[in-house]
Amino acid sequence: MAKKYQIVIVGGGPVGIGLAIELGRRGISCAVIEPRTELGRIPKGQNLTQRTLEHFANWGVEPDIRAARLMPSGYAIGELTAYGNLMSQYWHAPAGREVVRQFYSQDNERLPQYQTEMVLRRRLSDFPSVDARYGWVAGDISQDATSVRVSVSTADGKTTEVLECDYLVGCDGAHSNVRSQIGIERTKLDYEQRMLLAVFRSKDLNEKLGRFPERSTYRVLRPELNGYWQFFGRIDVPDGWFFHAPIPNESKIETFDALALIRQATGFDCTCDFEYCGFWNMRVAVAADYQRGRIFIAGDAAHSHPPYGGFGLNNGLEDIVNLGWKLAANLQGWGSAALLESYSHERRPVFWETAEDFITARIKRDGEFLHRYNPAKDVAEFEAAWKARETDIGSRFQQYEPNYEASPVIFGPPGGTNSAHGVHMVKARPGHHLAPVNLTSGLSTFVELGTDFTLLAFDADEIDLQDFDKAARNLGVPLKIIRDSRTQGREAYEAALVLVRPDQYVVWAAEKSDGQASSILKRVTGLT
Repeated sequence: MAKKYQIVIVGGGPVGIGLAIELGRRGISCAVIEPRTELGRIPKGQNLTQRTLEHFANWGVEPDIRAARLMPSGYAIGELTAYGNLMSQYWHAPAGREVVRQFYSQDNERLPQYQTEMVLRRRLSDFPSVDARYGWVAGDISQDATSVRVSVSTADGKTTEVLECDYLVGCDGAHSNVRSQIGIERTKLDYEQRMLLAVFRSKDLNEKLGRFPERSTYRVLRPELNGYWQFFGRIDVPDGWFFHAPIPNESKIETFDALALIRQATGFDCTCDFEYCGFWNMRVAVAADYQRGRIFIAGDAAHSHPPYGGFGLNNGLEDIVNLGWKLAANLQGWGSAALLESYSHERRPVFWETAEDFITARIKRDGEFLHRYNPAKDVAEFEAAWKARETDIGSRFQQYEPNYEASPVIFGPPGGTNSAHGVHMVKARPGHHLAPVNLTSGLSTFVELGTDFTLLAFDADEIDLQDFDKAARNLGVPLKIIRDSRTQGREAYEAALVLVRPDQYVVWAAEKSDGQASSILKRVTGLT
C-alpha cells in the first residue's frame, strides 16, 4: 500500500529543502527524496542576495546562515574587474548589490552552497510533518486527476516503496528526471564554450591582491576571450579560491594546464594547491512550462544558466517561495487551481529575461567593449571608456527588479508584464516586492508580515478594514491586518491600504476598498 503525503519533493538540494521548510512551517506533510547522504564540496551558489536572506529570516535560519559563512564577518562581497590580468593598471571595484539595500529588509551574504545546505538540513529536522529521505532515489512517476504516485528506492536498491501525494515537485537539477518523465521540453541557448572550474589554495594570490580594496570576486577581461570572463572567487580567507575561465573546446582534463591559465589571469607566477579541476559547458536552458497537471518543477530543473552574476540559486529559492504558499493555500482549501497555474506564469518570464538581458547581454557588451577599445592603439580613448564602465555593476542591480505586473492573481497596471526588469521603489506597487518601512512600534513591516496574507492599513477607514476582515473569514483566507499611522516614512507607500501576499509581493494597493474586499480576495487567491 502506498504511503501518502500531501507533497513529495524530488531533490534535496537547497531548493528542495527550502520548499520543504516553506511547507513544513505551514504544517503540510512532505517527503523529500534525495540520493546524497553527504554534502559535496564544490563552492557553487555562493552569492546570496538580500532577497534570499529575507527568505532565510522568515524560515528562522538567517543568524545560522551568517554564522556558517567561511569569510570573515564584514568582509566585502562585491566584485572587481581588471583588464588583461590582475596586475593591470586598469581596474575598477564599483558598488554592487548594496545600491539596492534600502529596498530589502536584510543584507546580502556569501558562503558556499554546501554551508547553506548544512544549515537548511538542520532546520528541516525541526518539522515533524516532513520526512527527509536522504540516500533515496525517485523512479517512475504517474499521475491522474486526483493524485501522483512515485516509486522510490534506497540507493542500493534493496528497499522500494510507492509514495502517493496530492502534488509532486521536481527540484532535481538541470538533468531533471521529473521534467523528462512529464515531457516538458526546454529552450536552450548554447554558447558553444567550454569552461574550466578549478578549486585551489594559494596564499601568494591573496598577498598580491592586497593592492586592491577587499572584494570577494575578481574578473579579468581579455580581448581574445570575446566577453567571457576569467574570474576568481574567494571561498575563505586567506587562501581558498575557485577559478572559472573559457578554454578551447577540444581541451582534455587529463592534459590541461590549469596552473598556466591561472598564472596568465593573475599576471604573475603564483603557486596553487589544487583540490579540484573540471570542465563545464556554457549554456542557458529554460523549461517550456513549470507545470504538468499535479507535477511542478523548480530551480535548475526549470531553468539553468552559467554562474555569472549570482542568479542561479537565488532564482531557485524565489521559485519555491512563490510556489510553496500556493500549494499550501490549495491544500488548505483557500487557493484555487488557477492560483497554482500562476506559478509558471509569473516565474518563467523572469528567468528568461534574467538569462537574456542580465547574463548573455553582459557577455556581448563586454565583448563589444574589448573589440572597440584597446590601450595599445589609443590609450586616451581606452581610459575614458574604461572609466565610464565603473558604474556598470551598480546600475545592473538597480535594473534587476523581478515583478509580476501581468499576473492574473495580482491587480497590476494596464499593459504590465511579468519581467526581470524594473525600478526599485518604496511605493507599494501591485506585482512588486514590498520595500521595508518601519512601523510605529519600531519594527519593520517585514518583521510584522503574516505567514499568509497581510493588509497594511495606514490611517485607513475602519469600515474598509471590517470589510476585509469579514470577506477573509467568509472565504477562509488567513489575513492579518496591521493598523498604523500614515506618517514617519509610511506615507512613502502612497496608499492607505496595501495587501501583501505570503511571498511579500504587493497584490493590491488603494486608498479605499469601496466594499470590494471579497472580489479582491477572490482574485488574488485565484477564485475568480
